[in-house]
Amino acid sequence: MNLKSMSMAAGLALLASTSLASAAGELNIYNWGNYISPDMIKKFEKQFDVKVTVTDYDSNDTALAKVRQGGTGFDVAMPSQTYVPIWIQEGLILETNPGGMENFKNVAPEWANPAFDPGRKYTVPWAWGTVGVVVNTDVYQGDINTWKIVFDTPDELKGKVNVVPEMNDVLHAAIKYVGGEQCTGDKEVLKKVRDVLVAAKPNWIAMEYNTIEKMGAGDFKATSDWNGSALRQRLKNPAIHYGYPTEGFQYWSDNVVVLKEAKNVENAKLFQNFMMDPENAAMNSAFHRYANGIAGSEKFMPADMTSAPEVVVPEEFKKNGEILQTCAPEVTALYTKIWTELQK
Repeated sequence: MNLKSMSMAAGLALLASTSLASAAGELNIYNWGNYISPDMIKKFEKQFDVKVTVTDYDSNDTALAKVRQGGTGFDVAMPSQTYVPIWIQEGLILETNPGGMENFKNVAPEWANPAFDPGRKYTVPWAWGTVGVVVNTDVYQGDINTWKIVFDTPDELKGKVNVVPEMNDVLHAAIKYVGGEQCTGDKEVLKKVRDVLVAAKPNWIAMEYNTIEKMGAGDFKATSDWNGSALRQRLKNPAIHYGYPTEGFQYWSDNVVVLKEAKNVENAKLFQNFMMDPENAAMNSAFHRYANGIAGSEKFMPADMTSAPEVVVPEEFKKNGEILQTCAPEVTALYTKIWTELQK
């Protein structure tokens, strides 16, 4: 059997195993910016004769608001785990049953039955990581494993710190900094949080998502950020390092979902199954630089990821991390009030 015939046979076998129709057509993906491997997309397009279009968003709130409006033309999106229950409850996504797909066997046990989607009825792992601080150590040589970098900024970094404006990330960090517990509705704790944030903001240069370029270029000297972004920054400038705040940091995950209004449902299901293949997941991780939740993908990963301190949490810091939860609506409303004031 020649290579072309083998490829066709593999494609037909996959279709049969997932009980999906012919894949030719289109797939419209709505995803975080700078977060998807172009080479992986080309592989999917070639394998299934599907034309893929990717549209970027900059935050969970942006994506949720857009999808709530309807008429987006998108088939697939990648919400974070704290938002998945909202998407499910509001009927925004389809129950595609990834847990029954052929490649689900590759999902790592710790990601196979998450609280935000028991049994993986709606979602497929895309990436997971942490939220911490990133510092240019040419500018600051002190302790970087603390939220003080953001909330009680050292003199060397004043006016040089950026904050990635993802509300849940920032509020969680501030709550841990003042000694509170995540999803707290305690008014005294939240008053401290509000005061800390308002007092800290004058020491920030910006609240932007564009950290890879601006840290690499030296426009920012420190930032709150995600670990994969930090790794990409360090590869541009070895003086840039990632800190795990001892006050507490969060673990997060992003997940592939199929929109209720999707026009290309079968292709979207194919994409979910495709992303649970270890080689495909590794190809994507090699681009965005986050771990992915697919067992066996490690052997396909770039060598500079397998031991990177941004990806492999150092043992001494593991005890300080916790998985970010979906807070009750009334608590989220309190956080939104603080966040709105901070934006003024």
